[in-house]
Amino acid sequence: MPFEPVQQEKLSQGVIRQIEGLILRGILRPGERLPSERELSERMGVSRPSLREALADLQERGLLSSRAGAGVYVAEVLGSAFAPALVTLFATHDEAVFDYISFRRDMEGLAAERATRLGTDSDLRVIDAIFRKMETAHQKRNPADEASLDADFHLSIIEASHNIIMLHMMRSMYELLREGVFYNRSIMFKQRTTRDTLLDQHRAINSALQARDPDKAKEAVHAHLRFVEEALLNQQKADANEAYARKRYEHETGR
Repeated sequence: MPFEPVQQEKLSQGVIRQIEGLILRGILRPGERLPSERELSERMGVSRPSLREALADLQERGLLSSRAGAGVYVAEVLGSAFAPALVTLFATHDEAVFDYISFRRDMEGLAAERATRLGTDSDLRVIDAIFRKMETAHQKRNPADEASLDADFHLSIIEASHNIIMLHMMRSMYELLREGVFYNRSIMFKQRTTRDTLLDQHRAINSALQARDPDKAKEAVHAHLRFVEEALLNQQKADANEAYARKRYEHETGR
């Protein structure tokens, strides 16, 4: 018979499974500090020895890390998705930039479709809340906050698609984007007219998601990333033209 005796689960295993699930679902994020030992044991209803046993197991497997005098943190596990040599290669070859945009267009279009069908009402509220923050940041002269929220907005759509593999893969991709590996995002937000266009595009994406319209959501994402691609191509041309113009100036002035 295919039955085995039922064994009572240790409390530490319950703690492990809960923290693993929060990391897997992207609720606990890399670099995030866990509550204190006392607070965590009270919230989870377990003794401190059981909690310590669970945390030690998670640290041993590389999911958590302890910092002396600072507490326990979710490990930066996503940083290992790409080897340093490959990251350097991405940063030095233009074709990687446009392959990155093409990849994002495919993945985010699919994620937007899934989010209209599988996203919960709370998921959609998160997306809308981030967009409202973008609208507020848009009023500031310095575009840094708006550029940062741009990545948060796109990641929230991935989260709402409820595909764990896509979530962690794309979060890793966004981290490289934040670090400027693929391109300098400040270029996209440098001109006011471009910022206005980008905000309108994010508004169209958000509206389609809130209406749970998969076709419009997918097309809005595709239109946005086509615009990003064209803007980067134009910037590359402008940079090349400026380089030649400087050479002409140097030649004319003998400098």
